[in-house]
Amino acid sequence: MSSILHITNGDSFTNRLRSLPIKGEIITWREMLCEGKTLNNVGSENFWKTRFDFLSKNYKVSKSKFIERTLKEYRSLCNHKQQDQIVLWFEYDLFCQINMLAVVSWLKMHRRYAEISIVCSGKVEGQQKMFGLNELTEDQLLNLYENKTSLRQDDIEYADYIWQLYCSDNPIRLENLTDFDKYRFPYLKQAIGAHIKRFPSIKNGLNVVENNLLHVANSQKPKTKSQLVEKVLADDNTYGFGDIQYEKIITSLKPLFGSFNPVRLTKKGKEILDQQTSYYSCIQDNDVYLGGALKYNYLYNGSTNRILKL
Repeated sequence: MSSILHITNGDSFTNRLRSLPIKGEIITWREMLCEGKTLNNVGSENFWKTRFDFLSKNYKVSKSKFIERTLKEYRSLCNHKQQDQIVLWFEYDLFCQINMLAVVSWLKMHRRYAEISIVCSGKVEGQQKMFGLNELTEDQLLNLYENKTSLRQDDIEYADYIWQLYCSDNPIRLENLTDFDKYRFPYLKQAIGAHIKRFPSIKNGLNVVENNLLHVANSQKPKTKSQLVEKVLADDNTYGFGDIQYEKIITSLKPLFGSFNPVRLTKKGKEILDQQTSYYSCIQDNDVYLGGALKYNYLYNGSTNRILKL
């Protein structure tokens, strides 16, 4: 009799999955590989060391918390060797899609003979907005599970290939991909397109997320920093970032804010937003990675949708 292992995108959905009439054991993938440096050999000692260094520096994650929350769960995954069916529960946004690529890459290496399926939330019939797993009803989730997508070997190879490109020091090869439609990842093209827009714009040195943050701050005039984060979160239907990620982005753009109570941009902040000058003179930390590439080594040209190497 076959046994099933579920790998989920986070704790809140793990709790939800436990309440559903679905058999199998559950592992929670607690990472955010869309941010910070990544190495392609998922699960190696160097991989986890690199991730801990990033999370410790940028989010003050302690070693004990990293071991308790992330490494213990990963080791539990390593110990689940018996299951011949593995189901991945991930969402349409960049945050989830990058994590999903890493998990498939790991499974390709370590669970070669398992049957891998994906349950991916996003479009819902008759609705304009995209939906996360926790926004779906029990019936919708059971229906998604019933119609889960079985990955073929070439799908698995393709996910692994994109993960390798994501971890390489040159993002230009990612923007040249045109064959997404041949594979069973309906939201991957959108996620990789969103990733490419995270490199600084040629027009003002800020990426699409940072420009949107300044735009919301300037046009909607939130009263507090937390209100700014709330407004940007309500808009984010692409990246899947949480409040701590937006707070970190705001901190990195601090020189462009005159105050946070109420939220106001400085003169320089407004000039950068209006593309009259560039953010490059304000950069405080040049050691920022998106996957394997240094963020400030590349520029994104919005009019051609291409990346240029500096």
